[in-house]
Amino acid sequence: MNNLLLFSLQTAACRMLASSSRLAPLMMAVAVLLSGVAMQAGAAGQAAATATASNPSTTGTPKAEGTPAANQQTVVPDTIAQRLAACTACHGKEGRAASDGYYPRIAGKPEGYLFNQLKNFRDGKRKYPLMTYMVGQMPDAYLREMAEFFSSQHPPYPAPQAAQSDQSILERGRQLVQSGDSSKKLPACVACHGDKMTGIAPFIPGLLGLPRDYVVGQLGAWQTGARHAHAPDCMAQIAKALSPQDIGAVSAWLASQPMPSDVIAPLAGAAGANVYSSRPLVCGSAPQ
Repeated sequence: MNNLLLFSLQTAACRMLASSSRLAPLMMAVAVLLSGVAMQAGAAGQAAATATASNPSTTGTPKAEGTPAANQQTVVPDTIAQRLAACTACHGKEGRAASDGYYPRIAGKPEGYLFNQLKNFRDGKRKYPLMTYMVGQMPDAYLREMAEFFSSQHPPYPAPQAAQSDQSILERGRQLVQSGDSSKKLPACVACHGDKMTGIAPFIPGLLGLPRDYVVGQLGAWQTGARHAHAPDCMAQIAKALSPQDIGAVSAWLASQPMPSDVIAPLAGAAGANVYSSRPLVCGSAPQ
């Protein structure tokens, strides 16, 4: 069956399911993924046909001239951006997900962090069916290429979410982020994620610009053991010391903060960025 026809049928089926269920984001993402696969196959076939037609010695038949435009297939460039079009169905164009949804922004995140998360989804340390389905059979080299691409994207950030919490809740969130809580043996978030909370490359992500619901979900996943990182799992240790009120306060404060002028995570050891060995906790995902 023609690859483009197959893609059209598969996409139509996904859209029908999406329109009648609550799985719309998942099904549309699968449709986009099928688009990338089918179009790549179509492009490869078209390229092979063109190469053969342009070399009469291989066919014995002169190249046909004046082929009707209706019979020509569109050649889609085989680029990493085209291959990763499926990711943008949830994470937004260039990975710039908005601040008012659930899916996180991945554009501009440190390469090492993105690579670790892709491996964690593939290997079962993080659980989200759509992500597992997409990367489950991918080798490390391809996951690293994906991480390199998205880490190099730096589209503008959207405006932060409007604060909907009481001032006392926001103040508690600010205190935990900037100073921690010694009574609970909680270090400040800035001690690891950087003074500006934009992360420290290559392994520690920034926390600004993330949707409030996403931050709540990830801290909850660490608390319940649904999300894991390389041992020692410092974030699981921190999350389990947070109360539900603390999680709400931290997520609300982070989501309401504007981005600084320089949003690119500095490299560990560079000016303004602590080396990993100076962190208050040892984390397996960010080796010293």
